[in-house]
Amino acid sequence: MTFILLEPPPKLVGEKRLAFRDLDWPAFKQIQNLLTERTRARFSYDNGVLEITMPLEGHERSARLIERFILILVMELGMKVKTMGSTTLDREDLLKSAEPDNGYYIQNYALVADHEINLNVDPAPDLVVEVDITHTDLNKNALYASLGVQEFWRFNGRLWQILQLKDKSYVECDRSPTFPMVEKQDLYQFLEAAFVDEVAAEINFRQWVQQTQA
Repeated sequence: MTFILLEPPPKLVGEKRLAFRDLDWPAFKQIQNLLTERTRARFSYDNGVLEITMPLEGHERSARLIERFILILVMELGMKVKTMGSTTLDREDLLKSAEPDNGYYIQNYALVADHEINLNVDPAPDLVVEVDITHTDLNKNALYASLGVQEFWRFNGRLWQILQLKDKSYVECDRSPTFPMVEKQDLYQFLEAAFVDEVAAEINFRQWVQQTQA
């Protein structure tokens, strides 16, 4: 059975995007450094293709609410987390770079808790979240699989995909490997409630998680 968010917030636009092709790594980094100082843009680069994204309200609200959903689970389940937000994930050797909406170290928390991340020696975040409401020209699945992200959540404003890395590519799952007690409808119900009342949605979800662990 496929679950979807039945009533997304009205007039959900999401993002503005701009793509450039045939850029080498130095040109990409020059554009990134220049625009980072002047805009709130996020940058994804994959083997010569650069996509610049300007998140709008529909995007940001969904991303922040999904982050709240994750952090409630982490806290109520007694887990540890290092929250990376949209920290740039650079792998020049692979000609790949990404700035996800949310990134987290959970399973590998102890390996990275005490220092700044260097992806040349450290593992990629255990869980990455991307909200892509408008069309993206990049193959985000291939990008994050190449970076070694073990679990990738994608949300397009209605549909939540849970992707797990197996044999260097993603397979879709019904449940999160990190939070196996959570079903897809739990996120949809949380988002629908939070679009109306964020505080009440958080209180109710916390109580539900606590009850499942009692």
